[in-house]
Amino acid sequence: MSGPHLDARRVLSDWKPADPQQEALRHAFLALIDARADACLRACEPGHVTASAVLLDAAGENVLLTLHPRVGQWLQLGGHCEPEDGTIAGAALREATEESGIEGLVLEPEPVHLDVHPITCSLGVPTRHFDVRFVVRAPEGAQPARSDESLDLRWWPVDRLPDGSDLGPLMAAARHIAR
Repeated sequence: MSGPHLDARRVLSDWKPADPQQEALRHAFLALIDARADACLRACEPGHVTASAVLLDAAGENVLLTLHPRVGQWLQLGGHCEPEDGTIAGAALREATEESGIEGLVLEPEPVHLDVHPITCSLGVPTRHFDVRFVVRAPEGAQPARSDESLDLRWWPVDRLPDGSDLGPLMAAARHIAR
């Protein structure tokens, strides 16, 4: 088992979301983690745990979203856990730093939201991402730099997300944490 696997089990066991739907998802995530030693690795074809970051500016007024090349939508930053990631939160922070080009990010250690979505990711086969999402804050005056993993990278007001975005529940949870 990888570091993220053991850590995801611990983090999700300890986390008690107030929302009943999030609580149901938490149990589904734990069932996958308990059933599969490779649950946090992209090689787990039935589905795998991923780590995402809701990257807010220092004031908590804007969120940095990426125009995902494979999905074609504006999404939060994040991606696959790597075996060298020590924790699920560390994977989210690594992904946020890589995809934003911003140094000095600060991560809230407790998840803010869970989501399961179908995707054809780097495996090349249809699978599911069991996404654990964390709030991350950028330092004052941070300027993002688009990576090769994105078609575009842009700050969006948290109350005016792009058309077609399904990030409403995620942003509601993030705004609650940001206060």
